[in-house]
Amino acid sequence: MENVVIIGTGPAGLAAAIYAARADLKPLVVEGSSPGGQLIVSHEVENYPGFPEAVSGMELMDLFKKQAERFGAGFLTGDITETRATEGGYVLERGGETIETRTVIIATGALARRLPIASEARFYGKGVSGCATCDGAFFRDKDVIVAGGGNTAMEDAIFLTRFAASVTIVHRRDYLRAAPVEVEKAKSNPKIKWLIPRVIDDIIGTEFVTGATLRNPDTNDIQHIDCDGIFVAIGHDPKTELFRELVECDEQGFVTVEPGSSRTSAPGIFACGDVADPVYKQAVVAAGTGCMAALDAQKYLEV
Repeated sequence: MENVVIIGTGPAGLAAAIYAARADLKPLVVEGSSPGGQLIVSHEVENYPGFPEAVSGMELMDLFKKQAERFGAGFLTGDITETRATEGGYVLERGGETIETRTVIIATGALARRLPIASEARFYGKGVSGCATCDGAFFRDKDVIVAGGGNTAMEDAIFLTRFAASVTIVHRRDYLRAAPVEVEKAKSNPKIKWLIPRVIDDIIGTEFVTGATLRNPDTNDIQHIDCDGIFVAIGHDPKTELFRELVECDEQGFVTVEPGSSRTSAPGIFACGDVADPVYKQAVVAAGTGCMAALDAQKYLEV
């Protein structure tokens, strides 16, 4: 019977591992199919405290893991395929192996929705980004596209005007899902241009993005637009499929936690990072909530 099993190895899961290991809980960390979380696709991270020089997301997560290992955290590779409650704790299935634990820390993250085109994956982290607040400063005096029509897209577009020479909003419909007040803010910004309805059919470039091919879905007319970056703002999908029978989730699928804590609706299950954060989606915030989850689990186990 494990004391605590942490599922996920992004900033939240690894921060939880560091704190749980230092508390001598001997945490077991299950690495999923993408160890390191979404941060590993970031070519440069400039806004993580303590790193005055840019560091790659992969290097940053490797440092997190080494620190957790130094304090005694154990690691297993592979994906959890089933979770269920049992008397005195929880049972997790992993490739035919059964893991029993008194507590679980969910740190599985959320996946930014991607454009349904093959070229997007090739340029992700090389001009294509899912996080304007993370990467906006890299596009100072550049021309960028924001793909999306919701509040996040409007907010990202406005934020990017602090750095970019121009921001073009591309949306597949001729109407926007964003709140009218957000749309008006974007429309009143002289740096923001509009191309709607349009979809991105292809991303152009060699090593980095240099442009995009757009298509009008109503007429199928094609046009090329030069740009240096593309910010995809079409939402996130929290990775909560395994836990929805155990814990309460909101209408978007994010795990619901008690305000000011990492406690979920299920005793002994805690959630941290992007899987429980529909708002901020920042590595430093995820790491902070990972610390909270470890401390909450420690307190739970002491009762």
